[in-house]
Amino acid sequence: MRWIAQGMAGAALLFAAGAAAAADSSVTLYGVADSFIEYLDNGGTHSVSARSGGATGSLFGLTGTDDLGGGLKAKFVLEGEFNINSGALYANTTSLFYRQAWIGLTDAKLGSLAFGRQYEPSFLIAYPADPFRLNENLSLVSANVLAVDRNTLSTQSDSGRASNAILYQSPDLRGVRLYGMYALSGTVTQPVPMSNGNMFGVAASYRADGLYAGLAYTSQQSGQETVAGLPGPLTLLATEHFVAALAYQIGITNLQFIYTYVRAGDPPAKSLAALAGTAHSYAMAQFGATIQATPADAIMLAASQRDVRGAHDNAVALEVGAEHALSRRTSLYLRVGYIKNNGESVVSWPGIVVSQLAARQVLAAIGMTHRF
Repeated sequence: MRWIAQGMAGAALLFAAGAAAAADSSVTLYGVADSFIEYLDNGGTHSVSARSGGATGSLFGLTGTDDLGGGLKAKFVLEGEFNINSGALYANTTSLFYRQAWIGLTDAKLGSLAFGRQYEPSFLIAYPADPFRLNENLSLVSANVLAVDRNTLSTQSDSGRASNAILYQSPDLRGVRLYGMYALSGTVTQPVPMSNGNMFGVAASYRADGLYAGLAYTSQQSGQETVAGLPGPLTLLATEHFVAALAYQIGITNLQFIYTYVRAGDPPAKSLAALAGTAHSYAMAQFGATIQATPADAIMLAASQRDVRGAHDNAVALEVGAEHALSRRTSLYLRVGYIKNNGESVVSWPGIVVSQLAARQVLAAIGMTHRF
């Protein structure tokens, strides 16, 4: 029995050492479970489906900090997303931590510096100005920015997250916050096989007395994408993204506005992008409002327009939402939306393929979110 006693003593010593180390550090498990039922009229084709992540993506994450002293802390975040209805990983089944995976240092006086897959400055700037919080499934901003049509196939979209990224965020400087990011090139196989070039982004925001304002600029170098039906890889042109965001709180109502302009570079002569005319620039504007009707009830409104320059390709959209908190962690939500495509436009909510050019879409969704 002596070896058992020795083993127990060793385990006790390890536990004591771990407890001492944990005194200056912490790790938190967190997540969201979100499911909704969706009715869709897609150009006259009707369907009902169960989907995941209508208010907030269904996710799980680990975050931890280590107090290094003198106001300096080490921090990490690992965050994945999953389909609550099937248990499968969301969007990219080859990536466990599709949403975020980074480590860095943070200082109350100097700001933070992080390395890994993380949110871009443009996303952080636009987030406070979208009533639907840039949701990947039911936000009109996401629908417009991630739309894939023939005229903009070679114009790179901006998913809001970057891998291989170095991100600096300043501390709060009397309401002003500054951001700077540089991301190295990479290759992915899902949701679409593609390689992207290096990316650079800067942004600034200001918040005071109910006013929020932000500006962001992102520059993406050229890459390649595999598109079904094309004879070869399609060149993704160097693309610039300009984002402006504005919000103003008046009583229980938060008025919100987002404008983005996406400018593609010139395609090489005789390239597939030049021959097929897939390199147009486009602009998107959205006006919205969030009304906190009661402590437990919120109403969201949004109206947007996307316009592709140099082509008959535009879309207008409306969306209304409501949320009711059953508790601090659990809430019910409702979404009703309308998108009218014109010309060659095929804008749709992410995950929905438009049935035909210039199709009209009507969506209604009811769901439940629980945070843990």
